[in-house]
Amino acid sequence: MAFMTMVSTRPADPAELTEVRSLLETWYGAGPAPSREALEHLSHHGLVRVAEADGAVVGCAAAESPSPGHMRLCAVAVASGARRRGVGARLVREIVEEVPEAPGERPTISAVVGTGDLDSARFLLACGFVGTRVFKAGRDGGLRIQYQHKLRVDYVDPDARHLVPTELPEQLVESLAPDDHAVTGLVALAEGPAFEITRFERDDPASLQSGEAAAGIAFSGSLLAAITFLLGISFTSDRFPDDVRLVLIGSTFSTMLSLIVYASASGELARIRANSFGRIMKWGNVLSEFGGVLPFLITLPVIYAGVSHNRWITMLLALVAGAAIAGYEWSEFSIAHRFRNTGIGFVLMVLTAVSPLYGAAAVTTGTVSWPWALLLIVTLTARTWLYLARRGPEAGIAKHRMQWQIRE
Repeated sequence: MAFMTMVSTRPADPAELTEVRSLLETWYGAGPAPSREALEHLSHHGLVRVAEADGAVVGCAAAESPSPGHMRLCAVAVASGARRRGVGARLVREIVEEVPEAPGERPTISAVVGTGDLDSARFLLACGFVGTRVFKAGRDGGLRIQYQHKLRVDYVDPDARHLVPTELPEQLVESLAPDDHAVTGLVALAEGPAFEITRFERDDPASLQSGEAAAGIAFSGSLLAAITFLLGISFTSDRFPDDVRLVLIGSTFSTMLSLIVYASASGELARIRANSFGRIMKWGNVLSEFGGVLPFLITLPVIYAGVSHNRWITMLLALVAGAAIAGYEWSEFSIAHRFRNTGIGFVLMVLTAVSPLYGAAAVTTGTVSWPWALLLIVTLTARTWLYLARRGPEAGIAKHRMQWQIRE
């Protein structure tokens, strides 16, 4: 542990390429190490990182990115005195984090090692790679395994896993022939090491997206029915404040827009196929939440304040509603949780949470409630603009999970 505190990592300096080359030659032994010309090319493109301890280079990792959609890990080497301390994994992790991304595309990160290079295989598997295919390469025509870094959560079939001894490459080729099989581990048997072959479940993206669009349509439709029902009552009663009616009208309009957007997402799946489903669903989710759900929930305590004669129950209801909205906003289920929030976003979340209390207090005390309605409309409009125009795509929670798991 003391050693790790002394290690720093950074991009390699061109003057250190000789030292990096020497470290790679020691690591590769009799095998071919990347040439100095190759290292200079990689260094020029900023894809060579080194680990330094006490002024000496104790580790290096090199990769090339021929296109924004792909990066290939070329070499990793760690000095003998610094091995088994996480130096190599740290270098690979930093290189993976630096790989450039094309708009709307997650890059493929791969590495190729020989079937007999078990140390490299064990290292790549520990860094989140899986072996996806076997092919012949090199002057000797030897078998190589291509490892690919897992970027998303996949589920494996627990009843479709088997072991292939490393000394049986022909069996390994046969086991990896199906495109849903991959090497996920390297284990020790009594007769020697063996690759663990796992079958991954193949999801149907079209079916998953179709289900998501259908759920959005059903949700927005139900929400629209509730809002229009309440809006209809407000037009037949003189006890509804005009500002509440205005908020409900805006909520109806926004929810109708979200319903149209969800229907457009269905059209994207069925006909258009421009790979814009995620962007369309982002619009639908934001409009339905900040234009439909939150205005509907916030106006309920305010409406109750207009028809109730008990001030304490009214304020208690508004307080409970505000606390429930605040708890939801800070939970992992809210739309806001899917986006990166800054100070402005946090302030807008607080204003949203206190809106039921402010509106109910204004109506109960008989003061003018138009400032409450104006503040609510501006707050929710600002949040809608923030997440649609100033934030990127919605983020899932896959990054908090392992690269793969068994479906229960």
